[in-house]
Amino acid sequence: MTVFSGSFWIATAERAVRTAAQTLLAALGLTAADVLEADWGQSLALAGSAALLAVLTAISAIGTGAGPGLTETVRECQ
Repeated sequence: MTVFSGSFWIATAERAVRTAAQTLLAALGLTAADVLEADWGQSLALAGSAALLAVLTAISAIGTGAGPGLTETVRECQ
């Protein structure tokens, strides 16, 4: 799998969206539980940063497996 393949970017986008959603829910949940004080803007910035890190991790792991992660396998797009 290369950075130029469609299946790489589909899997990477899915990972980035999943990571952003998990981070946003965690930030909002911790705010609701009075563990963290973050407004919507800060929570979205945190989620966006996590998504960016997920993309950078996928790019750095190219060539180590059959997917954008170290242990993931992804079917090729047809």
